[in-house]
Amino acid sequence: MQSNRISLAKTKRRYLPMLRKLFLTVLAVGVCTAFSAAAELGGLQENDERWVGTWSTTLHAPELLPGFTNTGFNNQTLRQIVHISIGGQRVRLRLSTFGANALVVDAAHIALSAGDSSIVAGSDRALTFGGKTSIVIPQGAPVVSDPVELTVSDLANLAVSLFVSGATGPATWHFDSRQISYISPPGDFTGTTVMPLDPQSPTTQSWFWLAGIDVLAPLQSGTIAAFGDSITDGAQSSVGQNHRWTDGLARRLVQQDGHAMAMLNEGLDGNRLLHDVLGPNGLARFESDVLSQPGLAYVIVQLGNNDIFTLDPSETVTVDQIIQGHKQLIERAHAKGVKVFGCTLNPVQGFLLPGTPFPVWTPANELKRQALNAWIRTSGEYDAVIDFDRVLRDPRQPARILPALDSGDHGHPTDAGYKAMADSINLSLFSDD
Repeated sequence: MQSNRISLAKTKRRYLPMLRKLFLTVLAVGVCTAFSAAAELGGLQENDERWVGTWSTTLHAPELLPGFTNTGFNNQTLRQIVHISIGGQRVRLRLSTFGANALVVDAAHIALSAGDSSIVAGSDRALTFGGKTSIVIPQGAPVVSDPVELTVSDLANLAVSLFVSGATGPATWHFDSRQISYISPPGDFTGTTVMPLDPQSPTTQSWFWLAGIDVLAPLQSGTIAAFGDSITDGAQSSVGQNHRWTDGLARRLVQQDGHAMAMLNEGLDGNRLLHDVLGPNGLARFESDVLSQPGLAYVIVQLGNNDIFTLDPSETVTVDQIIQGHKQLIERAHAKGVKVFGCTLNPVQGFLLPGTPFPVWTPANELKRQALNAWIRTSGEYDAVIDFDRVLRDPRQPARILPALDSGDHGHPTDAGYKAMADSINLSLFSDD
């Protein structure tokens, strides 16, 4: 018995150092593996880079209004053009079937746009999803592609080509893209340098299924998301020229020294904070369209005019109710550690409800706009204020847009007006130094 204890003691003395070393090695590997997994989940990479959204749009269901929808596509390729903010060397694509049926994407490619339906030779990259070149996107679901190596510069135009072999039915879309994209005749032309065009319907000014594009950027980079209505969406700006105020701000941001900030546009024509119209209300879509964006650091909120200027008596809201909605956005952004800036609402006297002879402006509603603007400016609830009303209003008739900046519909600016809005934003807002 004693000899057994002596033998056991010798064994411990001999092997204990080896066991300790093995334990520490396993522990180190486990910690590194856990850190790597946590970093990947958090969007961080081992070389201090992370995924940042460089372009996005708000998607809505196929039927905007009763009878106002799209028919979808059948055995066709869509080559859709988007204008990114910051560049990088690795990219990935996000798609969504929000508000629509499941979709089979047979092939997806991304490339540098060469103008019209052409891509830059040698820049085409076939995309995969979990290693597969095709994917079935369930009803109402988002998906993200595998990353690909593609060097894209700041403010580049990219071409995203999607081939669908079957009849899609009415498609998820962003109706007013202010951008020309291209539709092919039957067939897969995703990798074709110059894509042929369908003679019956060669182009579109809508985006379909595209939710966003991300780039791998330095860790100090971040994303700014603009959350608003048609003013943010760029209504009445020149098609294909990228003159939305968010585009102007993106140009200013990439020209400044220091860490790059990406710019996302989550504007939606007609959008309201508290009621659905042409898409979900602002409170409903804030999580999916804004707070879920990779690398999100700042939010700019421009919402409320469509809540005030409505012709539907059943959807009339008070200023206090709109303020309550704004406070909800602020609270939810702050809960994510994101700074949020509020925009004053632009004047709209003379604006007619599109497609009707009915003016939306009334003196009573103008008082509401002024009251909401006063709260945005003075309450201190937002982390900062961006005063678009001051930029756009006519000093002699402050309920109207300055004629030189009025697109002609008395509700939306010209390209020059959008530029003035972008130029008015203090870039120091986006620095935590």
